[in-house]
Amino acid sequence: MGRAAAADIAVALRDRLARQSTVRMVFAAAPSQAEMLDVLAHERDIDWRRVTAFHMDEYIGLPADAPERFAAWLTHHLFSRIAFGAVHLIGQEPDPEREAARYAALLGEAPIDIICLGIGVNGHLAFNDPPVADLHDSKPVKVVALDAICRQQQVDDGCFPTIADVPTHAITLTIPRLLDAGQLFCVVPGAAKRAAVERSLYGPIGTECPASALRTHPRCALYLDRDSTPPQLSPQTPVRA
Repeated sequence: MGRAAAADIAVALRDRLARQSTVRMVFAAAPSQAEMLDVLAHERDIDWRRVTAFHMDEYIGLPADAPERFAAWLTHHLFSRIAFGAVHLIGQEPDPEREAARYAALLGEAPIDIICLGIGVNGHLAFNDPPVADLHDSKPVKVVALDAICRQQQVDDGCFPTIADVPTHAITLTIPRLLDAGQLFCVVPGAAKRAAVERSLYGPIGTECPASALRTHPRCALYLDRDSTPPQLSPQTPVRA
């Protein structure tokens, strides 16, 4: 799954770099993305100096040097391994609302070409959990409260020892901002995600499962492994949302 996704992302990158001077990408920070990012970092014949990188969410309240921060995770798994033209990290400004506005302005300077993302166990995209998700959000980046299921997922993924250690708030790209990208590559492994994948593909499009909004995007590719594949699908069948 990770190799297949990385191969397709590399093809999309090469294609865009052949047609335009620069490419702007957004990456998710999660264990579900690790295999894909590792393979992508080894892809050849990509001029990463012409790629500008962003990430899609960040905790509020962690120390600047905390290894649990998504900026730290992505730096370890990707940003320190590739000579990107530029990497824009969500910072730890004392005023989170001001930091969200700053990051929104950076994202808005030019179109976002490619986003690499996943789906949460509660169906969230980035940190747009069902209680706070808005499919028509007027803000491109905002401060949100994290729901209990989302916070427990961070513990189950091995990122924090207990739910009490997981921050309660974060800065996130909103759903309209994510869906405004040219191409989406959504990588979703593991049995814990199967129900969310099923609701994303077959349930109503709405905030009860924010990832259902991926079905409205014309160029979204969904990558599943055997464990995350709902019974309606064959594990060997590539799924185009």
